[in-house]
Amino acid sequence: MCAMSFIMYLDRVNLSAAAGLIRDDLHLSNTDVGFVFGAFAYTYAICQVIGGWFSDRVGAKTTLVLCATIWIIATFATGVAGGVVSLFCARMLLGVGEGAALPAQARALVNWYPASKRGFVQGLTHSFSRLGNALTPPLIAILVAFASWRASFMLVGALTAVWVVIYAWYFKDDPRKHPHITPEEVAELPPETMASAKKTREPTPWRRLIRRIGPTMMVYFCYGWTGWLFFTWLPTFFMHGRGLDLKSSALFSAGVFLSGVVGNTAGGVLSDRILKRTGNVVAARRNMIVIAFLGALVFLAPVMIVHSLPVMAASLSLSFFFLEMTIGPIWAVPMDITPKHVGIASGLVNAGSAIAGIFSPIAFGFIVDRTGNWTLPFIGSLCLLAVGIVMTFFMRPDIKLDADASLDEAAAEHGLKLAEQRH
Repeated sequence: MCAMSFIMYLDRVNLSAAAGLIRDDLHLSNTDVGFVFGAFAYTYAICQVIGGWFSDRVGAKTTLVLCATIWIIATFATGVAGGVVSLFCARMLLGVGEGAALPAQARALVNWYPASKRGFVQGLTHSFSRLGNALTPPLIAILVAFASWRASFMLVGALTAVWVVIYAWYFKDDPRKHPHITPEEVAELPPETMASAKKTREPTPWRRLIRRIGPTMMVYFCYGWTGWLFFTWLPTFFMHGRGLDLKSSALFSAGVFLSGVVGNTAGGVLSDRILKRTGNVVAARRNMIVIAFLGALVFLAPVMIVHSLPVMAASLSLSFFFLEMTIGPIWAVPMDITPKHVGIASGLVNAGSAIAGIFSPIAFGFIVDRTGNWTLPFIGSLCLLAVGIVMTFFMRPDIKLDADASLDEAAAEHGLKLAEQRH
């Protein structure tokens, strides 16, 4: 799963790492580049929900093998694109392939790990995503120096193909069927985890699920608005916004993304540690997210006023560190609420971020083209981080989805009795 997260973000971020060169080579405007960045998120958002539903029914293994095959084709297609239209279509195809990946990963993790480790494993796997973010800009810079930006996409696609073969051979949906698992490890899995290893056949309780997951979706939208700015525009921000060359912009971008690697892991570890010590899932998940959003907001604000490049880079790094501390807790929330429907629940949550990814990159490019100001777009991030803090208080990871069903049934029975009494 860590390897998948790393490679998935190599495939996703390679466009932003090479965006400055692609823009000049294909004679694109910043608005064109933002439009292409946003193409990924259109299909990515749609396929979150579809892919989550699919993974609940056929399992994580089949879903991820199919997804990775699609995103290999999309990566190669990006390398041969000749303009805005072909780039847009290739990125839409990548969104189809990667759309179900993280919901399927959540399905795999809930099968393999008990509740006490979910924040950590989500934070750890996502930290490898940020490691992919950190290494992609310098890696692409090296590949471009020795070959071209087109060749970099071909090589990354080939690496993904190697991963698919190894994963298809090694992974098992059910931990009990893996040849290397021990009886002691199986004994650590709680009953709900063992039950979730079975493919879900019952109908999805859409109304209850959306009602419970809705606040988390909104919080993740607020995270995603800023997160997508970092993922798509950061290398170009340093290159064109601060006047750096490709090598220097890659190094500064890598430094910012490396802070996210630490933030992801730290957020997951702290969330599980709080849960272990207090037994309070609200403190472990919701309160952690509030603190992380506050830190991201406080450290992003100086970007609007400082002119020193080292200070700006440090401010962006600290903001991204706190922003990424939300990942472990927020991805643990659907796992806490409904292990049985965790694929679709995780897909709904990630769809919130994906929807932000449709508009955020385009808005950034549009504002820069119209104003020439590379820091002005971050005002939207500051506002939405504040909104995210408020919405976090509506999340209830302490109430299981099945408990909602029991409450609804009890309320219905009570209403029926009152009606009978009136009659």
